[in-house]
Amino acid sequence: MIDINAVKNYLLTLQDNICDGIANADGEATFAEDAWEREAGGGGRTRVLTDGAVFEQGGVNFSHVFGAGLPPSATAARPELAGRSFQALGVSLVIHPHNPYVPTSHANVRFFIAEKEGADPVWWFGGGFDLTPYYGFEEDCVHWHEQSRQACEVLGEGAYDKYKKWCDEYFFIKHRNEPRGIGGLFFDDLNEPGFEQSFAFMRSVGDHYLKAYLPIVERRKDHAYEERQRDFQLYRRGRYVEFNLVYDRGTLFGLQSGGRTESILMSLPPLVKWRYNWQPEAGSEEAKLYEQFLKPHDWLGVSPTGDES
Repeated sequence: MIDINAVKNYLLTLQDNICDGIANADGEATFAEDAWEREAGGGGRTRVLTDGAVFEQGGVNFSHVFGAGLPPSATAARPELAGRSFQALGVSLVIHPHNPYVPTSHANVRFFIAEKEGADPVWWFGGGFDLTPYYGFEEDCVHWHEQSRQACEVLGEGAYDKYKKWCDEYFFIKHRNEPRGIGGLFFDDLNEPGFEQSFAFMRSVGDHYLKAYLPIVERRKDHAYEERQRDFQLYRRGRYVEFNLVYDRGTLFGLQSGGRTESILMSLPPLVKWRYNWQPEAGSEEAKLYEQFLKPHDWLGVSPTGDES
């Protein structure tokens, strides 16, 4: 049986838990909440942390929107959804740290249902999480993917390999011919296991995000850095912006469905740089990111060498 209220209650609790975890890790800033309503139906609560001790900006958004018809981004690949009413619920977040040695992280979990009188509802879960380092550390990558694998245990053997591969393929910046980061998990259109097991997997992904991210933050937040590292961080943030504005399905769906622009674009970093045809110096830390980390890896087959600072 499909229980939308159970999904909504979990997502609201997840937003609370993640905001508490990030604020505690920051130790200084708190999240400001902005509750909003969507004229066409639904609304949400956007929470944003700015200028903290650890995090430059973080946004954790809950939304529950509904309407009589779907936007083109949702029906282009699935014309059978045309003419159906819909509900979409989710939590989406992006955390941008101050320190270039702390990665940016993203997570999203969501539920979608489209209904039409006289027809069975069409529903699915989706989401995942991924990590975008500016300076790579093997032990961080291994830890992130260990948590990814653990999140998939509820679905059994093969789930991690499937959704890790999907993440590598999805978070790929085609016009740059490079991944956005070191991946993690990405899943969509999940309904085959049935509602209960699909919902359990979505919860597992949501619950593993802080387990995956906060230990990395603790390891790297006090790492010394200079203007060179900060400058590279701002340059690499440009890649993040390019992906979110050109390829991200959630951004496109939100804008096309008349969503709240401020909440949709909260994922963008507060400061960013672009340079014309910039290339990292051979043998540098910056070159190492491209050569060793921005390539698909079997991170669970890596034996980390410890703190490579």
